[in-house]
Amino acid sequence: MQGGQMIVEENAKLSSVLTPSKPSYIQSLTKIVGTLGPNSRSVEVIEACLKAGMSVARFDFSWLDEDYHQETLENLRMAMKNTKKLCAIMLDTTGPELQVCNKTGNPIEFKADSHVTVTSDLSKELCADVLPVDYAELAKMVQKGDTVYLGQHLFTGHETTSVWLEVLEAKGQDVVCLVKNSATLTGSMFTVYMSNVLVNLPTLTEHDKQVISKWGSRNNVDFISLSYTCHAEDVKELRDFLKKQNLSQTQIYAKVETVEGLKYFDEILQEADGIIFGRGNLGIDLPPEKVFLFQKYAMNKCNIVGKPVVITRVVDSMTGNLRPTRAEATDVANAVLDGADGIMLGAETLRGLYPVESIKIVGKICAEAENVYNHTLHYKRIIRHVEEPMSHAESVASSAVRSAVKVKAAIIVVFTSSGRAARLIAKYRPTVPVVAIVTPRLQANSLRWSFSGAAQARQLLGVRGVYPILGSPDDAAPGGSTEEPGLRLAIEHGRSVGLLKPDDRIVVFQKIGDSAVVKIIQVQGQLLV
Repeated sequence: MQGGQMIVEENAKLSSVLTPSKPSYIQSLTKIVGTLGPNSRSVEVIEACLKAGMSVARFDFSWLDEDYHQETLENLRMAMKNTKKLCAIMLDTTGPELQVCNKTGNPIEFKADSHVTVTSDLSKELCADVLPVDYAELAKMVQKGDTVYLGQHLFTGHETTSVWLEVLEAKGQDVVCLVKNSATLTGSMFTVYMSNVLVNLPTLTEHDKQVISKWGSRNNVDFISLSYTCHAEDVKELRDFLKKQNLSQTQIYAKVETVEGLKYFDEILQEADGIIFGRGNLGIDLPPEKVFLFQKYAMNKCNIVGKPVVITRVVDSMTGNLRPTRAEATDVANAVLDGADGIMLGAETLRGLYPVESIKIVGKICAEAENVYNHTLHYKRIIRHVEEPMSHAESVASSAVRSAVKVKAAIIVVFTSSGRAARLIAKYRPTVPVVAIVTPRLQANSLRWSFSGAAQARQLLGVRGVYPILGSPDDAAPGGSTEEPGLRLAIEHGRSVGLLKPDDRIVVFQKIGDSAVVKIIQVQGQLLV
Protein backbone atom coordinates (compact mmCIF):
# COMPACT_ATOMS: atom_id res chain seq x y z
CA MET A 1 0.00 0.00 0.00
CA GLN A 2 1.36 3.39 -1.04
CA GLY A 3 0.35 6.88 0.10
CA GLY A 4 1.07 8.95 3.15
CA GLN A 5 4.78 9.16 2.28
CA MET A 6 4.83 12.94 2.00
CA ILE A 7 8.22 14.48 2.67
CA VAL A 8 8.20 18.24 3.30
CA GLU A 9 10.10 19.97 0.52
CA GLU A 10 13.21 22.03 1.30
CA ASN A 11 11.40 25.34 0.78
CA ALA A 12 8.64 24.41 3.22
CA LYS A 13 10.32 25.95 6.22
CA LEU A 14 8.95 27.35 9.47
CA SER A 15 8.58 30.76 7.85
CA SER A 16 5.93 29.34 5.52
CA VAL A 17 3.91 28.28 8.55
CA LEU A 18 4.04 31.77 10.04
CA THR A 19 3.36 33.60 6.76
CA PRO A 20 -0.34 34.25 5.94
CA SER A 21 -1.71 32.38 2.93
CA LYS A 22 -1.87 34.42 -0.27
CA PRO A 23 -5.31 34.87 -1.88
CA SER A 24 -5.62 33.37 -5.36
CA TYR A 25 -8.17 33.06 -8.16
CA ILE A 26 -7.90 29.30 -7.73
CA GLN A 27 -8.49 28.50 -4.07
CA SER A 28 -6.97 25.03 -4.45
CA LEU A 29 -6.21 22.43 -7.10
CA THR A 30 -8.29 19.93 -5.09
CA LYS A 31 -11.96 20.23 -6.04
CA ILE A 32 -14.76 20.88 -3.54
CA VAL A 33 -18.17 19.23 -3.87
CA GLY A 34 -20.90 21.11 -2.00
CA THR A 35 -24.33 19.67 -1.17
CA LEU A 36 -27.07 22.23 -1.75
CA GLY A 37 -30.04 22.38 0.60
CA PRO A 38 -31.99 24.53 3.08
CA ASN A 39 -29.06 26.72 4.11
CA SER A 40 -27.37 26.90 0.71
CA ARG A 41 -30.05 27.10 -1.98
CA SER A 42 -30.61 30.83 -2.43
CA VAL A 43 -28.96 32.55 -5.38
CA GLU A 44 -26.93 34.78 -3.06
CA VAL A 45 -25.52 31.92 -0.98
CA ILE A 46 -24.77 29.78 -4.03
CA GLU A 47 -22.91 32.71 -5.61
CA ALA A 48 -20.80 32.94 -2.46
CA CYS A 49 -20.18 29.18 -2.56
CA LEU A 50 -18.99 29.38 -6.18
CA LYS A 51 -16.68 32.29 -5.39
CA ALA A 52 -15.37 30.37 -2.36
CA GLY A 53 -14.35 27.43 -4.56
CA MET A 54 -17.26 25.01 -5.06
CA SER A 55 -16.76 23.15 -8.36
CA VAL A 56 -19.50 20.51 -8.16
CA ALA A 57 -22.99 20.91 -6.72
CA ARG A 58 -24.48 17.75 -5.20
CA PHE A 59 -28.23 17.14 -5.08
CA ASP A 60 -29.15 14.54 -2.46
CA PHE A 61 -32.38 12.76 -3.39
CA SER A 62 -32.69 10.84 -0.14
CA TRP A 63 -34.91 13.68 1.04
CA LEU A 64 -37.48 16.14 -0.40
CA ASP A 65 -38.94 16.03 -3.90
CA GLU A 66 -37.92 16.85 -7.45
CA ASP A 67 -39.64 20.25 -7.46
CA TYR A 68 -37.58 21.37 -4.47
CA HIS A 69 -34.31 20.30 -6.10
CA GLN A 70 -35.33 21.81 -9.43
CA GLU A 71 -35.85 25.19 -7.81
CA THR A 72 -32.44 24.89 -6.18
CA LEU A 73 -30.88 23.99 -9.54
CA GLU A 74 -32.45 27.00 -11.24
CA ASN A 75 -30.91 29.16 -8.51
CA LEU A 76 -27.55 27.51 -9.19
CA ARG A 77 -27.81 28.33 -12.88
CA MET A 78 -28.59 31.94 -12.08
CA ALA A 79 -25.64 32.06 -9.69
CA MET A 80 -23.32 30.64 -12.36
CA LYS A 81 -24.51 33.28 -14.80
CA ASN A 82 -23.99 36.08 -12.29
CA THR A 83 -20.52 34.93 -11.20
CA LYS A 84 -19.42 33.62 -14.62
CA LYS A 85 -18.20 30.45 -12.89
CA LEU A 86 -18.88 26.94 -14.16
CA CYS A 87 -20.24 24.26 -11.83
CA ALA A 88 -21.00 20.59 -12.49
CA ILE A 89 -24.21 18.86 -11.33
CA MET A 90 -24.13 15.64 -9.31
CA LEU A 91 -27.26 13.58 -8.62
CA ASP A 92 -26.86 11.43 -5.50
CA THR A 93 -29.09 8.35 -5.45
CA THR A 94 -30.85 7.13 -2.33
CA GLY A 95 -30.02 3.45 -2.76
CA PRO A 96 -31.23 0.74 -0.35
CA GLU A 97 -31.43 3.15 2.57
CA LEU A 98 -33.75 2.28 5.46
CA GLN A 99 -35.62 5.17 7.02
CA VAL A 100 -37.91 5.97 9.94
CA CYS A 101 -40.53 8.61 9.17
CA ASN A 102 -41.23 11.10 11.98
CA LYS A 103 -44.57 12.49 10.78
CA THR A 104 -45.09 14.78 13.77
CA GLY A 105 -41.62 16.27 13.58
CA ASN A 106 -41.41 16.21 17.38
CA PRO A 107 -38.03 15.43 18.96
CA ILE A 108 -37.55 11.81 20.05
CA GLU A 109 -35.48 11.35 23.20
CA PHE A 110 -33.58 8.14 23.90
CA LYS A 111 -32.01 7.16 27.22
CA ALA A 112 -28.96 4.93 27.60
CA ASP A 113 -29.66 1.39 28.91
CA SER A 114 -33.35 1.56 27.93
CA HIS A 115 -34.96 -0.79 25.42
CA VAL A 116 -36.43 0.10 22.02
CA THR A 117 -38.19 -2.11 19.47
CA VAL A 118 -37.35 -1.65 15.79
CA THR A 119 -40.26 -3.11 13.82
CA SER A 120 -41.41 -3.59 10.24
CA ASP A 121 -45.02 -3.19 11.42
CA LEU A 122 -45.83 0.24 10.00
CA SER A 123 -49.19 0.38 11.81
CA LYS A 124 -47.33 1.17 15.04
CA GLU A 125 -46.71 4.77 16.07
CA LEU A 126 -43.20 6.18 16.32
CA CYS A 127 -42.00 6.91 19.85
CA ALA A 128 -38.92 6.43 22.02
CA ASP A 129 -39.94 2.78 22.54
CA VAL A 130 -40.96 1.83 18.98
CA LEU A 131 -39.28 2.58 15.65
CA PRO A 132 -41.26 1.48 12.54
CA VAL A 133 -39.02 0.77 9.51
CA ASP A 134 -40.28 0.10 5.99
CA TYR A 135 -38.40 -3.17 5.49
CA ALA A 136 -40.32 -6.46 5.81
CA GLU A 137 -37.20 -8.65 6.21
CA LEU A 138 -35.69 -6.59 9.00
CA ALA A 139 -35.96 -9.22 11.76
CA LYS A 140 -34.56 -11.92 9.45
CA MET A 141 -31.41 -9.95 8.66
CA VAL A 142 -30.07 -9.38 12.17
CA GLN A 143 -29.04 -11.53 15.09
CA LYS A 144 -28.15 -11.04 18.73
CA GLY A 145 -25.13 -8.77 19.22
CA ASP A 146 -25.50 -6.92 15.90
CA THR A 147 -25.20 -3.14 15.88
CA VAL A 148 -27.91 -0.80 14.58
CA TYR A 149 -27.41 2.95 14.18
CA LEU A 150 -30.13 5.56 13.90
CA GLY A 151 -29.99 9.27 13.12
CA GLN A 152 -31.24 12.11 10.91
CA HIS A 153 -27.83 12.90 9.42
CA LEU A 154 -26.12 9.73 10.42
CA PHE A 155 -22.74 9.29 12.06
CA THR A 156 -21.53 12.88 12.27
CA GLY A 157 -19.36 11.94 15.19
CA HIS A 158 -21.56 13.79 17.64
CA GLU A 159 -23.12 11.13 19.84
CA THR A 160 -26.05 13.38 20.76
CA THR A 161 -27.32 13.31 17.18
CA SER A 162 -27.31 9.56 16.56
CA VAL A 163 -28.30 6.49 18.54
CA TRP A 164 -26.28 3.31 18.87
CA LEU A 165 -28.39 0.19 19.43
CA GLU A 166 -27.35 -3.38 20.27
CA VAL A 167 -29.64 -6.20 19.10
CA LEU A 168 -30.91 -8.32 22.00
CA GLU A 169 -33.34 -10.53 20.12
CA ALA A 170 -35.35 -10.77 16.89
CA LYS A 171 -38.86 -12.19 16.87
CA GLY A 172 -41.60 -11.96 14.25
CA GLN A 173 -41.54 -8.43 12.83
CA ASP A 174 -39.70 -6.98 15.81
CA VAL A 175 -36.08 -6.45 16.76
CA VAL A 176 -35.58 -5.65 20.46
CA CYS A 177 -32.51 -3.48 21.08
CA LEU A 178 -30.57 -2.00 23.97
CA VAL A 179 -29.94 1.76 23.71
CA LYS A 180 -26.20 2.32 24.22
CA ASN A 181 -26.13 6.13 24.40
CA SER A 182 -28.48 8.97 25.34
CA ALA A 183 -29.49 11.17 22.38
CA THR A 184 -32.29 13.37 21.07
CA LEU A 185 -33.25 12.98 17.42
CA THR A 186 -34.97 15.82 15.59
CA GLY A 187 -36.39 16.20 12.11
CA SER A 188 -38.85 14.44 9.85
CA MET A 189 -36.67 11.52 8.76
CA PHE A 190 -34.12 9.27 10.48
CA THR A 191 -31.78 6.88 8.68
CA VAL A 192 -31.34 3.31 9.96
CA TYR A 193 -28.08 1.49 9.31
CA MET A 194 -27.19 -2.06 10.35
CA SER A 195 -23.46 -2.60 10.66
CA ASN A 196 -22.07 -5.37 8.42
CA VAL A 197 -25.56 -6.49 7.37
CA LEU A 198 -26.21 -6.71 3.61
CA VAL A 199 -29.75 -5.42 3.01
CA ASN A 200 -31.59 -7.51 0.44
CA LEU A 201 -32.60 -4.55 -1.73
CA PRO A 202 -31.32 -3.41 -5.15
CA THR A 203 -28.58 -0.80 -5.24
CA LEU A 204 -30.46 1.10 -7.96
CA THR A 205 -33.99 1.33 -6.55
CA GLU A 206 -37.21 2.10 -8.40
CA HIS A 207 -37.22 5.51 -6.71
CA ASP A 208 -33.71 6.17 -8.06
CA LYS A 209 -34.74 5.15 -11.57
CA GLN A 210 -37.71 7.49 -11.45
CA VAL A 211 -35.58 10.42 -10.30
CA ILE A 212 -32.95 9.77 -12.98
CA SER A 213 -35.48 9.33 -15.80
CA LYS A 214 -37.28 12.55 -14.90
CA TRP A 215 -35.02 15.01 -13.09
CA GLY A 216 -31.72 13.61 -14.31
CA SER A 217 -32.74 13.49 -17.97
CA ARG A 218 -34.43 16.87 -17.84
CA ASN A 219 -31.27 18.51 -16.52
CA ASN A 220 -28.67 16.39 -18.34
CA VAL A 221 -26.73 15.79 -15.11
CA ASP A 222 -22.95 15.49 -15.29
CA PHE A 223 -22.41 12.91 -12.54
CA ILE A 224 -24.45 10.32 -10.72
CA SER A 225 -23.22 9.23 -7.31
CA LEU A 226 -24.34 5.61 -6.96
CA SER A 227 -24.91 5.14 -3.23
CA TYR A 228 -24.10 1.82 -1.55
CA THR A 229 -22.22 0.41 -4.55
CA CYS A 230 -21.29 -3.18 -3.66
CA HIS A 231 -20.34 -4.81 -6.96
CA ALA A 232 -19.21 -3.87 -10.46
CA GLU A 233 -22.58 -5.17 -11.68
CA ASP A 234 -24.25 -2.27 -9.84
CA VAL A 235 -22.33 0.20 -12.00
CA LYS A 236 -23.06 -1.77 -15.17
CA GLU A 237 -26.77 -1.80 -14.39
CA LEU A 238 -26.81 1.96 -13.92
CA ARG A 239 -24.83 2.53 -17.12
CA ASP A 240 -27.29 0.43 -19.13
CA PHE A 241 -30.17 2.37 -17.61
CA LEU A 242 -28.54 5.72 -18.42
CA LYS A 243 -28.21 4.74 -22.08
CA LYS A 244 -31.96 4.13 -22.23
CA GLN A 245 -32.54 7.60 -20.74
CA ASN A 246 -30.29 9.29 -23.33
CA LEU A 247 -27.73 9.99 -20.60
CA SER A 248 -24.86 7.96 -22.01
CA GLN A 249 -22.42 10.86 -21.44
CA THR A 250 -23.23 11.07 -17.71
CA GLN A 251 -20.35 9.80 -15.59
CA ILE A 252 -20.86 7.35 -12.73
CA TYR A 253 -19.07 7.84 -9.43
CA ALA A 254 -19.40 4.67 -7.36
CA LYS A 255 -19.96 5.50 -3.70
CA VAL A 256 -18.13 2.83 -1.74
CA GLU A 257 -19.43 2.87 1.84
CA THR A 258 -19.83 -0.74 2.98
CA VAL A 259 -17.59 -3.71 3.67
CA GLU A 260 -19.19 -5.46 0.68
CA GLY A 261 -18.02 -2.61 -1.57
CA LEU A 262 -14.59 -2.81 0.02
CA LYS A 263 -14.32 -6.51 -0.84
CA TYR A 264 -15.03 -5.86 -4.52
CA PHE A 265 -13.33 -2.47 -4.76
CA ASP A 266 -10.92 -3.36 -7.59
CA GLU A 267 -13.75 -4.57 -9.83
CA ILE A 268 -15.87 -1.51 -9.00
CA LEU A 269 -12.98 0.83 -9.80
CA GLN A 270 -12.47 -0.79 -13.17
CA GLU A 271 -16.10 -0.20 -14.13
CA ALA A 272 -16.78 3.24 -12.60
CA ASP A 273 -15.69 6.67 -13.90
CA GLY A 274 -14.73 7.76 -10.40
CA ILE A 275 -14.96 6.80 -6.73
CA ILE A 276 -16.57 8.50 -3.75
CA PHE A 277 -15.13 7.14 -0.53
CA GLY A 278 -18.11 7.31 1.83
CA ARG A 279 -16.57 7.27 5.28
CA GLY A 280 -19.85 7.75 7.16
CA ASN A 281 -21.28 4.25 6.82
CA LEU A 282 -17.90 2.62 6.28
CA GLY A 283 -16.75 4.10 9.56
CA ILE A 284 -19.49 2.00 11.17
CA ASP A 285 -18.84 -1.22 9.24
CA LEU A 286 -15.10 -1.10 9.95
CA PRO A 287 -13.32 -0.69 13.29
CA PRO A 288 -12.13 2.94 13.60
CA GLU A 289 -8.49 1.90 13.43
CA LYS A 290 -9.05 0.25 10.01
CA VAL A 291 -10.74 3.11 8.14
CA PHE A 292 -7.52 4.95 7.27
CA LEU A 293 -6.00 1.76 5.84
CA PHE A 294 -8.76 1.36 3.29
CA GLN A 295 -8.71 5.08 2.55
CA LYS A 296 -5.03 4.94 1.61
CA TYR A 297 -5.47 1.71 -0.34
CA ALA A 298 -8.45 3.02 -2.30
CA MET A 299 -6.90 6.38 -3.09
CA ASN A 300 -3.65 4.79 -4.22
CA LYS A 301 -5.56 2.47 -6.57
CA CYS A 302 -7.52 5.42 -8.02
CA ASN A 303 -4.35 7.48 -8.51
CA ILE A 304 -2.57 4.66 -10.33
CA VAL A 305 -5.34 4.23 -12.91
CA GLY A 306 -6.01 7.97 -13.14
CA LYS A 307 -9.63 7.96 -11.97
CA PRO A 308 -10.97 10.72 -9.69
CA VAL A 309 -11.50 9.93 -5.99
CA VAL A 310 -13.57 12.06 -3.63
CA ILE A 311 -13.43 11.89 0.18
CA THR A 312 -16.45 12.56 2.41
CA ARG A 313 -17.03 13.42 6.07
CA VAL A 314 -14.09 15.69 6.78
CA VAL A 315 -15.29 18.76 8.70
CA ASP A 316 -18.50 17.55 10.33
CA SER A 317 -18.13 19.91 13.27
CA MET A 318 -18.56 22.89 10.92
CA THR A 319 -22.24 22.00 10.65
CA GLY A 320 -22.61 24.09 13.80
CA ASN A 321 -19.20 25.71 14.29
CA LEU A 322 -17.31 28.40 12.42
CA ARG A 323 -14.01 26.50 12.54
CA PRO A 324 -13.12 22.83 12.09
CA THR A 325 -11.41 20.90 14.85
CA ARG A 326 -7.63 20.54 14.65
CA ALA A 327 -8.05 16.85 13.87
CA GLU A 328 -10.48 17.64 11.01
CA ALA A 329 -8.10 20.19 9.50
CA THR A 330 -5.31 17.62 9.59
CA ASP A 331 -7.67 15.03 8.09
CA VAL A 332 -8.39 17.28 5.09
CA ALA A 333 -4.67 17.88 4.54
CA ASN A 334 -3.87 14.17 4.76
CA ALA A 335 -6.56 13.40 2.17
CA VAL A 336 -4.83 15.82 -0.21
CA LEU A 337 -1.41 14.33 0.54
CA ASP A 338 -2.85 10.86 -0.10
CA GLY A 339 -3.96 11.99 -3.57
CA ALA A 340 -7.63 12.99 -3.31
CA ASP A 341 -9.15 14.75 -6.32
CA GLY A 342 -11.98 16.24 -4.32
CA ILE A 343 -13.47 16.83 -0.89
CA MET A 344 -17.23 16.42 -0.47
CA LEU A 345 -19.16 18.53 2.02
CA GLY A 346 -22.53 17.13 3.10
CA ALA A 347 -24.33 18.45 6.15
CA GLU A 348 -21.77 21.27 6.40
CA THR A 349 -23.28 23.02 3.36
CA LEU A 350 -26.68 21.31 3.21
CA ARG A 351 -28.04 22.40 6.58
CA GLY A 352 -24.95 23.79 8.31
CA LEU A 353 -24.81 27.30 9.70
CA TYR A 354 -21.66 28.20 7.76
CA PRO A 355 -21.79 26.73 4.24
CA VAL A 356 -19.60 29.38 2.60
CA GLU A 357 -17.05 29.40 5.41
CA SER A 358 -16.83 25.59 5.24
CA ILE A 359 -15.90 25.74 1.55
CA LYS A 360 -13.39 28.55 2.13
CA ILE A 361 -11.61 26.83 5.00
CA VAL A 362 -11.44 23.45 3.27
CA GLY A 363 -10.03 25.18 0.19
CA LYS A 364 -7.34 26.92 2.27
CA ILE A 365 -6.32 23.67 3.95
CA CYS A 366 -6.15 21.90 0.58
CA ALA A 367 -4.00 24.68 -0.89
CA GLU A 368 -1.53 24.50 1.99
CA ALA A 369 -1.26 20.72 1.64
CA GLU A 370 -0.71 21.06 -2.11
CA ASN A 371 2.21 23.43 -1.44
CA VAL A 372 4.12 20.63 0.30
CA TYR A 373 2.75 17.73 -1.75
CA ASN A 374 5.61 15.48 -2.80
CA HIS A 375 5.11 15.65 -6.54
CA THR A 376 8.35 13.82 -7.32
CA LEU A 377 7.41 10.83 -5.16
CA HIS A 378 3.91 10.66 -6.68
CA TYR A 379 5.28 10.96 -10.22
CA LYS A 380 7.74 8.10 -9.71
CA ARG A 381 5.06 5.94 -8.12
CA ILE A 382 2.66 6.39 -11.05
CA ILE A 383 5.39 5.79 -13.64
CA ARG A 384 6.34 2.57 -11.84
CA HIS A 385 2.81 1.20 -12.19
CA VAL A 386 2.19 2.16 -15.83
CA GLU A 387 2.15 -0.84 -18.13
CA GLU A 388 4.99 -1.13 -20.62
CA PRO A 389 5.34 -0.36 -23.39
CA MET A 390 3.77 2.97 -22.40
CA SER A 391 1.23 4.36 -24.87
CA HIS A 392 2.25 7.38 -26.93
CA ALA A 393 -0.34 9.63 -25.26
CA GLU A 394 0.65 8.53 -21.74
CA SER A 395 4.34 8.99 -22.49
CA VAL A 396 3.85 12.52 -23.79
CA ALA A 397 1.42 13.46 -20.99
CA SER A 398 3.89 12.39 -18.32
CA SER A 399 6.64 14.27 -20.16
CA ALA A 400 4.46 17.39 -20.26
CA VAL A 401 4.07 17.34 -16.49
CA ARG A 402 7.78 16.78 -15.94
CA SER A 403 8.59 19.60 -18.38
CA ALA A 404 6.26 21.96 -16.51
CA VAL A 405 8.22 21.31 -13.33
CA LYS A 406 11.61 21.71 -14.96
CA VAL A 407 10.85 24.99 -16.74
CA LYS A 408 8.73 26.30 -13.84
CA ALA A 409 5.70 26.77 -16.08
CA ALA A 410 2.78 28.83 -14.79
CA ILE A 411 0.12 26.60 -16.36
CA ILE A 412 -0.30 23.59 -18.60
CA VAL A 413 -2.67 23.97 -21.56
CA VAL A 414 -4.19 20.80 -22.95
CA PHE A 415 -6.49 20.42 -25.95
CA THR A 416 -9.14 17.71 -25.65
CA SER A 417 -12.59 16.79 -26.90
CA SER A 418 -13.43 13.84 -24.64
CA GLY A 419 -11.51 15.03 -21.57
CA ARG A 420 -9.19 12.02 -21.65
CA ALA A 421 -6.05 14.03 -22.43
CA ALA A 422 -6.70 16.35 -19.47
CA ARG A 423 -7.20 13.36 -17.17
CA LEU A 424 -3.92 11.87 -18.37
CA ILE A 425 -2.13 15.07 -17.40
CA ALA A 426 -3.92 15.25 -14.04
CA LYS A 427 -2.95 11.65 -13.29
CA TYR A 428 0.64 12.84 -12.76
CA ARG A 429 -0.49 15.56 -10.33
CA PRO A 430 1.18 18.66 -11.84
CA THR A 431 1.95 21.42 -9.37
CA VAL A 432 0.29 24.07 -11.59
CA PRO A 433 -3.27 24.45 -12.94
CA VAL A 434 -4.20 22.54 -16.07
CA VAL A 435 -6.28 24.69 -18.41
CA ALA A 436 -8.25 22.26 -20.59
CA ILE A 437 -9.54 23.66 -23.87
CA VAL A 438 -12.46 21.35 -24.62
CA THR A 439 -13.04 21.30 -28.36
CA PRO A 440 -16.68 20.66 -29.34
CA ARG A 441 -17.22 17.68 -31.56
CA LEU A 442 -19.97 17.50 -34.17
CA GLN A 443 -22.11 14.40 -33.76
CA ALA A 444 -25.46 13.14 -34.99
CA ASN A 445 -28.24 10.79 -34.01
CA SER A 446 -31.26 9.70 -36.03
CA LEU A 447 -32.97 13.06 -35.46
CA ARG A 448 -30.43 15.88 -35.48
CA TRP A 449 -26.86 17.12 -35.52
CA SER A 450 -25.37 18.59 -32.37
CA PHE A 451 -22.07 19.59 -30.78
CA SER A 452 -20.75 17.71 -27.76
CA GLY A 453 -18.31 19.30 -25.35
CA ALA A 454 -20.30 21.12 -22.66
CA ALA A 455 -20.78 17.98 -20.56
CA GLN A 456 -17.15 16.90 -21.05
CA ALA A 457 -15.99 20.33 -19.88
CA ARG A 458 -18.13 20.29 -16.73
CA GLN A 459 -17.05 16.75 -15.88
CA LEU A 460 -13.43 17.91 -15.73
CA LEU A 461 -14.45 20.02 -12.73
CA GLY A 462 -14.26 16.79 -10.74
CA VAL A 463 -10.58 16.24 -11.57
CA ARG A 464 -7.81 17.66 -9.40
CA GLY A 465 -6.07 20.65 -10.91
CA VAL A 466 -8.07 20.78 -14.17
CA TYR A 467 -9.94 23.95 -15.16
CA PRO A 468 -11.98 23.57 -18.37
CA ILE A 469 -12.78 26.17 -21.00
CA LEU A 470 -15.23 25.30 -23.76
CA GLY A 471 -13.80 26.14 -27.16
CA SER A 472 -15.73 27.60 -30.07
CA PRO A 473 -17.68 25.22 -32.35
CA ASP A 474 -16.23 27.11 -35.32
CA ASP A 475 -12.78 25.84 -34.39
CA ALA A 476 -14.04 22.28 -34.49
CA ALA A 477 -14.95 22.42 -38.16
CA PRO A 478 -13.18 19.92 -40.44
CA GLY A 479 -9.77 21.26 -41.37
CA GLY A 480 -9.95 24.02 -38.75
CA SER A 481 -6.97 24.65 -36.49
CA THR A 482 -7.99 24.55 -32.84
CA GLU A 483 -4.56 25.32 -31.43
CA GLU A 484 -4.11 29.00 -32.25
CA PRO A 485 -7.57 30.30 -31.20
CA GLY A 486 -7.71 27.86 -28.29
CA LEU A 487 -4.29 28.86 -27.01
CA ARG A 488 -5.17 32.52 -27.34
CA LEU A 489 -8.33 31.86 -25.32
CA ALA A 490 -6.33 30.09 -22.59
CA ILE A 491 -3.77 32.89 -22.37
CA GLU A 492 -6.39 35.63 -22.28
CA HIS A 493 -8.22 33.79 -19.51
CA GLY A 494 -5.00 33.17 -17.60
CA ARG A 495 -4.06 36.84 -17.77
CA SER A 496 -7.52 38.04 -16.75
CA VAL A 497 -7.61 35.94 -13.58
CA GLY A 498 -4.00 36.45 -12.59
CA LEU A 499 -2.62 33.01 -13.49
CA LEU A 500 -0.30 34.43 -16.17
CA LYS A 501 1.99 37.42 -16.35
CA PRO A 502 4.63 38.55 -18.89
CA ASP A 503 7.56 36.15 -19.36
CA ASP A 504 5.68 33.21 -17.82
CA ARG A 505 6.15 29.87 -19.54
CA ILE A 506 3.34 27.58 -20.66
CA VAL A 507 3.53 23.89 -21.46
CA VAL A 508 1.12 22.91 -24.24
CA PHE A 509 -0.09 19.32 -24.72
CA GLN A 510 -2.04 18.42 -27.85
CA LYS A 511 -3.02 15.33 -29.80
CA ILE A 512 -2.71 15.64 -33.56
CA GLY A 513 -4.24 12.67 -35.29
CA ASP A 514 -2.66 9.58 -33.77
CA SER A 515 0.26 11.57 -32.40
CA ALA A 516 0.68 13.64 -29.24
CA VAL A 517 3.06 16.57 -28.91
CA VAL A 518 4.35 18.88 -26.18
CA LYS A 519 5.82 22.33 -26.66
CA ILE A 520 6.88 25.18 -24.41
CA ILE A 521 6.01 28.80 -25.13
CA GLN A 522 6.68 32.05 -23.31
CA VAL A 523 4.17 34.82 -22.72
CA GLN A 524 5.40 38.17 -24.03
CA GLY A 525 3.88 40.78 -26.26
CA GLN A 526 3.30 37.87 -28.59
CA LEU A 527 3.69 34.10 -28.33
CA LEU A 528 7.20 32.78 -28.85
CA VAL A 529 7.83 29.06 -29.39
